[in-house]
Amino acid sequence: MNAETVDKAKAPRGTAVITGGARGIGEASARRFAAEGRAVAILDVAREEGLALASALDGTGGSAVRFYDCDVSDAEGVDAVAARVAQELGPAGVLVTSAALIPNTESIMDMDLAAHDRMWRVNYHGTLHVCRSFGRQMIDSGGGGAIVTVGSINSLLPLPLPAYNPGKVALARLTQLLAAELGRHGVRVNGVAPTYVMTPQLQARIDAGQRDLPKMMGVHALDVLPTPDDVADAVEFLCSARARTITGIMLPVDSGWAASVSYMTYSGGVPWERPAAP
Repeated sequence: MNAETVDKAKAPRGTAVITGGARGIGEASARRFAAEGRAVAILDVAREEGLALASALDGTGGSAVRFYDCDVSDAEGVDAVAARVAQELGPAGVLVTSAALIPNTESIMDMDLAAHDRMWRVNYHGTLHVCRSFGRQMIDSGGGGAIVTVGSINSLLPLPLPAYNPGKVALARLTQLLAAELGRHGVRVNGVAPTYVMTPQLQARIDAGQRDLPKMMGVHALDVLPTPDDVADAVEFLCSARARTITGIMLPVDSGWAASVSYMTYSGGVPWERPAAP
Protein backbone atom coordinates (compact mmCIF):
# COMPACT_ATOMS: atom_id res chain seq x y z
CA MET A 1 0.00 0.00 0.00
CA ASN A 2 1.45 3.36 -0.98
CA ALA A 3 1.39 6.61 0.99
CA GLU A 4 -1.46 8.00 -1.11
CA THR A 5 -3.69 5.02 -0.30
CA VAL A 6 -2.90 5.33 3.41
CA ASP A 7 -3.82 9.03 3.27
CA LYS A 8 -7.15 8.24 1.58
CA ALA A 9 -8.04 5.94 4.46
CA LYS A 10 -7.69 8.69 7.05
CA ALA A 11 -10.76 10.88 6.59
CA PRO A 12 -13.41 9.85 4.07
CA ARG A 13 -14.97 12.75 2.22
CA GLY A 14 -18.15 12.92 0.17
CA THR A 15 -21.81 12.12 0.71
CA ALA A 16 -23.01 9.92 3.57
CA VAL A 17 -25.44 7.33 2.22
CA ILE A 18 -27.69 5.68 4.81
CA THR A 19 -29.92 2.76 3.84
CA GLY A 20 -32.89 2.19 6.12
CA GLY A 21 -32.27 5.82 7.00
CA ALA A 22 -35.85 6.81 7.83
CA ARG A 23 -35.93 5.31 11.31
CA GLY A 24 -33.98 3.61 14.08
CA ILE A 25 -30.21 3.24 13.71
CA GLY A 26 -30.36 4.62 10.18
CA GLU A 27 -32.17 7.75 11.29
CA ALA A 28 -29.72 8.33 14.15
CA SER A 29 -26.80 7.92 11.74
CA ALA A 30 -28.36 10.35 9.25
CA ARG A 31 -28.80 12.92 12.00
CA ARG A 32 -25.19 12.45 13.12
CA PHE A 33 -23.65 12.95 9.67
CA ALA A 34 -25.96 15.87 8.83
CA ALA A 35 -24.89 17.59 12.05
CA GLU A 36 -21.27 17.23 10.90
CA GLY A 37 -22.14 19.21 7.79
CA ARG A 38 -21.90 16.26 5.42
CA ALA A 39 -24.37 15.84 2.54
CA VAL A 40 -26.68 12.94 3.43
CA ALA A 41 -28.70 10.60 1.20
CA ILE A 42 -31.47 8.77 3.08
CA LEU A 43 -32.47 5.58 1.25
CA ASP A 44 -35.59 3.76 2.40
CA VAL A 45 -38.94 2.32 1.33
CA ALA A 46 -40.66 4.32 4.11
CA ARG A 47 -41.31 7.30 1.87
CA GLU A 48 -43.40 9.46 4.20
CA GLU A 49 -41.00 9.11 7.13
CA GLY A 50 -37.95 9.52 4.93
CA LEU A 51 -39.23 12.70 3.31
CA ALA A 52 -40.14 14.17 6.70
CA LEU A 53 -36.69 13.40 8.11
CA ALA A 54 -34.89 14.81 5.08
CA SER A 55 -36.95 17.98 5.31
CA ALA A 56 -36.15 18.34 9.01
CA LEU A 57 -32.42 17.77 8.52
CA ASP A 58 -31.83 19.67 5.28
CA GLY A 59 -29.49 22.53 6.03
CA THR A 60 -28.41 21.11 9.40
CA GLY A 61 -24.78 22.11 9.84
CA GLY A 62 -24.92 23.52 6.32
CA SER A 63 -25.57 20.09 4.85
CA ALA A 64 -27.89 19.05 2.03
CA VAL A 65 -30.11 16.09 2.94
CA ARG A 66 -32.23 14.25 0.37
CA PHE A 67 -34.55 11.25 0.50
CA TYR A 68 -34.42 8.52 -2.15
CA ASP A 69 -37.10 5.86 -2.45
CA CYS A 70 -35.05 2.66 -2.66
CA ASP A 71 -35.74 -1.06 -2.24
CA VAL A 72 -32.26 -2.44 -1.58
CA SER A 73 -33.31 -5.92 -2.73
CA ASP A 74 -33.51 -4.53 -6.31
CA ALA A 75 -29.94 -4.41 -7.61
CA GLU A 76 -30.77 -2.38 -10.73
CA GLY A 77 -32.84 0.03 -8.66
CA VAL A 78 -29.92 0.53 -6.27
CA ASP A 79 -27.61 1.27 -9.20
CA ALA A 80 -30.07 3.89 -10.47
CA VAL A 81 -30.35 5.54 -7.05
CA ALA A 82 -26.56 5.53 -6.66
CA ALA A 83 -26.24 7.42 -9.95
CA ARG A 84 -28.83 9.98 -8.80
CA VAL A 85 -27.07 10.48 -5.46
CA ALA A 86 -23.73 11.11 -7.20
CA GLN A 87 -25.32 13.59 -9.59
CA GLU A 88 -27.36 15.49 -6.99
CA LEU A 89 -25.20 15.34 -3.85
CA GLY A 90 -21.82 14.09 -5.00
CA PRO A 91 -20.12 10.67 -4.81
CA ALA A 92 -20.44 8.62 -1.65
CA GLY A 93 -17.70 8.86 0.94
CA VAL A 94 -19.59 7.03 3.67
CA LEU A 95 -22.09 4.18 3.43
CA VAL A 96 -24.12 2.80 6.35
CA THR A 97 -26.20 -0.28 5.51
CA SER A 98 -29.02 -0.16 8.04
CA ALA A 99 -31.91 -1.44 5.88
CA ALA A 100 -33.24 -4.72 7.28
CA LEU A 101 -36.31 -6.75 8.10
CA ILE A 102 -36.58 -7.95 11.71
CA PRO A 103 -38.62 -11.11 12.47
CA ASN A 104 -40.13 -12.68 15.53
CA THR A 105 -38.89 -16.01 16.92
CA GLU A 106 -39.82 -19.03 14.83
CA SER A 107 -38.90 -22.66 14.20
CA ILE A 108 -37.00 -23.87 11.16
CA MET A 109 -39.56 -26.64 10.78
CA ASP A 110 -42.51 -24.23 10.74
CA MET A 111 -41.10 -21.03 9.25
CA ASP A 112 -42.66 -19.25 6.28
CA LEU A 113 -40.28 -19.96 3.40
CA ALA A 114 -41.44 -16.98 1.36
CA ALA A 115 -40.75 -14.68 4.31
CA HIS A 116 -37.38 -16.42 4.79
CA ASP A 117 -36.40 -15.71 1.19
CA ARG A 118 -37.62 -12.11 1.38
CA MET A 119 -35.50 -11.52 4.49
CA TRP A 120 -32.37 -12.78 2.72
CA ARG A 121 -33.13 -10.60 -0.30
CA VAL A 122 -33.35 -7.49 1.89
CA ASN A 123 -30.90 -8.15 4.73
CA TYR A 124 -28.07 -9.92 2.92
CA HIS A 125 -28.52 -9.32 -0.80
CA GLY A 126 -29.65 -5.74 -0.15
CA THR A 127 -26.44 -5.05 1.77
CA LEU A 128 -24.40 -6.65 -0.99
CA HIS A 129 -26.14 -4.55 -3.64
CA VAL A 130 -25.52 -1.20 -1.95
CA CYS A 131 -21.92 -2.09 -1.08
CA ARG A 132 -21.26 -2.91 -4.74
CA SER A 133 -22.98 0.17 -6.13
CA PHE A 134 -21.55 2.72 -3.72
CA GLY A 135 -18.23 0.89 -3.28
CA ARG A 136 -17.66 1.20 -7.04
CA GLN A 137 -18.58 4.88 -6.73
CA MET A 138 -15.93 5.37 -4.05
CA ILE A 139 -13.33 3.70 -6.25
CA ASP A 140 -14.32 5.59 -9.41
CA SER A 141 -14.22 8.95 -7.62
CA GLY A 142 -10.58 8.46 -6.67
CA GLY A 143 -10.64 6.04 -3.78
CA GLY A 144 -11.05 6.47 -0.07
CA GLY A 145 -14.21 6.02 1.95
CA ALA A 146 -15.77 4.12 4.82
CA ILE A 147 -18.53 1.52 4.82
CA VAL A 148 -20.27 0.33 7.97
CA THR A 149 -22.55 -2.68 7.73
CA VAL A 150 -25.14 -3.21 10.44
CA GLY A 151 -24.80 -6.71 11.83
CA SER A 152 -26.15 -7.92 15.14
CA ILE A 153 -25.46 -10.10 18.14
CA ASN A 154 -26.97 -12.63 15.70
CA SER A 155 -23.66 -12.33 13.84
CA LEU A 156 -21.93 -13.84 16.89
CA LEU A 157 -24.04 -16.72 18.28
CA PRO A 158 -27.08 -18.82 17.29
CA LEU A 159 -30.52 -17.45 18.15
CA PRO A 160 -33.95 -18.85 17.16
CA LEU A 161 -34.34 -16.64 14.09
CA PRO A 162 -33.65 -19.07 11.21
CA ALA A 163 -33.53 -16.47 8.42
CA TYR A 164 -32.29 -13.40 10.28
CA ASN A 165 -29.58 -15.16 12.31
CA PRO A 166 -27.68 -16.88 9.45
CA GLY A 167 -28.11 -13.73 7.37
CA LYS A 168 -26.35 -11.62 10.01
CA VAL A 169 -23.57 -14.22 10.22
CA ALA A 170 -23.17 -13.90 6.45
CA LEU A 171 -22.96 -10.11 6.81
CA ALA A 172 -20.03 -10.47 9.21
CA ARG A 173 -18.12 -12.52 6.64
CA LEU A 174 -19.15 -10.19 3.80
CA THR A 175 -17.74 -7.28 5.83
CA GLN A 176 -14.37 -9.01 6.03
CA LEU A 177 -14.36 -9.88 2.31
CA LEU A 178 -15.17 -6.30 1.36
CA ALA A 179 -12.49 -4.97 3.72
CA ALA A 180 -9.88 -7.11 2.00
CA GLU A 181 -11.06 -6.25 -1.50
CA LEU A 182 -11.63 -2.51 -1.06
CA GLY A 183 -8.69 -1.78 1.24
CA ARG A 184 -6.31 -1.39 -1.70
CA HIS A 185 -8.51 1.55 -2.79
CA GLY A 186 -8.34 3.18 0.63
CA VAL A 187 -11.90 2.14 1.51
CA ARG A 188 -12.36 0.78 5.03
CA VAL A 189 -15.22 -1.65 5.71
CA ASN A 190 -16.38 -2.45 9.23
CA GLY A 191 -19.60 -3.47 10.93
CA VAL A 192 -21.47 -2.85 14.15
CA ALA A 193 -23.17 -5.68 16.01
CA PRO A 194 -25.89 -4.23 18.26
CA THR A 195 -27.87 -6.15 20.82
CA TYR A 196 -31.57 -5.32 21.16
CA VAL A 197 -31.75 -1.58 20.49
CA MET A 198 -34.38 0.40 22.34
CA THR A 199 -36.28 1.79 19.37
CA PRO A 200 -40.00 2.59 19.13
CA GLN A 201 -40.35 -0.62 17.13
CA LEU A 202 -38.81 -2.70 19.93
CA GLN A 203 -40.95 -0.96 22.52
CA ALA A 204 -44.04 -1.82 20.45
CA ARG A 205 -43.01 -5.49 20.39
CA ILE A 206 -42.47 -5.44 24.15
CA ASP A 207 -45.89 -3.86 24.64
CA ALA A 208 -47.45 -6.51 22.36
CA GLY A 209 -45.87 -9.32 24.38
CA GLN A 210 -43.54 -10.34 21.55
CA ARG A 211 -40.40 -9.50 23.56
CA ASP A 212 -39.73 -10.24 27.25
CA LEU A 213 -37.80 -7.22 28.56
CA PRO A 214 -36.78 -8.67 31.98
CA LYS A 215 -35.47 -11.80 30.25
CA MET A 216 -33.60 -9.71 27.69
CA MET A 217 -31.97 -7.61 30.42
CA GLY A 218 -31.04 -10.70 32.42
CA VAL A 219 -28.38 -11.78 29.91
CA HIS A 220 -26.63 -8.42 29.55
CA ALA A 221 -23.69 -7.33 31.67
CA LEU A 222 -25.04 -3.77 31.82
CA ASP A 223 -28.50 -2.78 33.01
CA VAL A 224 -29.21 -0.65 29.95
CA LEU A 225 -29.92 -1.36 26.30
CA PRO A 226 -28.27 0.79 23.64
CA THR A 227 -30.30 3.47 21.90
CA PRO A 228 -30.02 4.25 18.18
CA ASP A 229 -27.76 7.17 19.16
CA ASP A 230 -25.39 4.79 20.96
CA VAL A 231 -25.05 2.72 17.79
CA ALA A 232 -24.65 5.89 15.70
CA ASP A 233 -21.74 6.86 17.98
CA ALA A 234 -19.97 3.63 17.02
CA VAL A 235 -20.82 4.12 13.34
CA GLU A 236 -19.44 7.67 13.39
CA PHE A 237 -16.23 6.49 15.06
CA LEU A 238 -15.66 3.73 12.50
CA CYS A 239 -16.12 6.28 9.69
CA SER A 240 -13.79 8.84 11.26
CA ALA A 241 -10.06 9.47 10.96
CA ARG A 242 -9.72 8.11 14.51
CA ALA A 243 -10.36 4.64 13.06
CA ARG A 244 -8.07 5.06 10.04
CA THR A 245 -6.29 1.72 10.60
CA ILE A 246 -9.38 -0.26 11.61
CA THR A 247 -11.03 -2.39 8.94
CA GLY A 248 -12.71 -5.78 8.71
CA ILE A 249 -14.14 -5.85 12.24
CA MET A 250 -17.66 -6.38 13.58
CA LEU A 251 -17.81 -4.12 16.65
CA PRO A 252 -20.32 -5.25 19.32
CA VAL A 253 -22.52 -2.47 20.71
CA ASP A 254 -24.19 -4.93 23.02
CA SER A 255 -24.18 -3.81 26.68
CA GLY A 256 -21.95 -6.81 27.38
CA TRP A 257 -24.33 -9.40 25.91
CA ALA A 258 -21.58 -11.44 24.22
CA ALA A 259 -19.52 -11.52 27.43
CA SER A 260 -22.46 -12.28 29.70
CA VAL A 261 -24.87 -14.59 27.87
CA SER A 262 -22.99 -17.85 28.46
CA TYR A 263 -21.73 -16.74 31.89
CA MET A 264 -25.30 -16.27 33.12
CA THR A 265 -26.27 -19.82 32.10
CA TYR A 266 -23.38 -21.66 33.78
CA SER A 267 -24.87 -24.81 35.35
CA GLY A 268 -22.63 -24.60 38.40
CA GLY A 269 -24.21 -21.32 39.38
CA VAL A 270 -22.78 -17.82 39.20
CA PRO A 271 -21.16 -15.88 42.06
CA TRP A 272 -23.43 -12.89 41.51
CA GLU A 273 -27.01 -12.77 40.35
CA ARG A 274 -28.85 -9.74 39.07
CA PRO A 275 -31.64 -8.50 41.35
CA ALA A 276 -35.09 -9.49 40.13
CA ALA A 277 -36.73 -6.92 37.88
CA PRO A 278 -39.50 -4.96 39.62
